This record gives sequence, structure tokens and C-alpha cells, in this order.
Amino acid sequence: MKKVIPALLAMVALAGCAQEGSAPVGAQLADQSFVLKTFNGKPLADNSRPASLRFSNTLQVSGNMCNRFMGQGSLEGNTLTVAGMAGTRMLCVDPQMNQLDNVIGKMLTQGATVTLTADTLTLKANDDTLVYQRMAGTGK
Repeated sequence: MKKVIPALLAMVALAGCAQEGSAPVGAQLADQSFVLKTFNGKPLADNSRPASLRFSNTLQVSGNMCNRFMGQGSLEGNTLTVAGMAGTRMLCVDPQMNQLDNVIGKMLTQGATVTLTADTLTLKANDDTLVYQRMAGTGK
């Protein structure tokens, strides 16, 4: 708890210095929800259950691809890492969603480069890129 309070204060202080399109700080992601639009530049094949990503006001990360996942996020510069990520482990009928489960798991546990411009959140790691659109009603 002693480490969390100074980190939150630093995020709030830095939020005033951040510009649109710059590396996001925790305050810019706080209480925001996003829906996955593209994977490596291509639209998702099946959008019947939209893949999502949500950040709490303490940078707790949760979401779903085929499976649901959650963990405590940390942001160092423009790299997002989620420690102790937990999730369900079901096999999905859609092969793309199975692949996305693996991609998001690796990205978040190993660290993903994050950019936030207007209503678009982009996560990049290795050769993979996930582009999310901010959900209506969660914009700042």
C-alpha cells in the first residue's frame, strides 16, 4: 500500500504534462474501456462477442478475447506490463480468438508498447499490433 500511493500521485502529476498522442500515463487510461478493432492491420473475422480491454482507476487491467483475463497493470514510460495475470482457459471454436488469447497474454505479461491518440489505443509487442477503439461513454 505504501508503494501504491506515491505511484498514483506521480501518475496524477504527470497527467497534466501529457499531450494527446503522447505515451499514455495511468491517469489517461483510468476508467477507460476499449473494443478491439484490428489485429495486425486486419479487422477481426468474428465480431459477435467483441474483444475488450478495460483499465480501472488503479490501472487494474481486465478484458476478454475468447477467454477473460485480469491483472494489475503498471506503466513504465510507454510500456504496459500486467503482473500476476489470471484468466479463464477455455478452447474457443474461432481459431483467431484462440490466437488472440495467446497474443494478449504474452503482450501484457512481457510488456507492450502503448500509444493513445484521440479514441484509439494501440498495443505493440514483437510483430503483433492490436488496435482498440474507445467505447462510447468512457472518453475523457
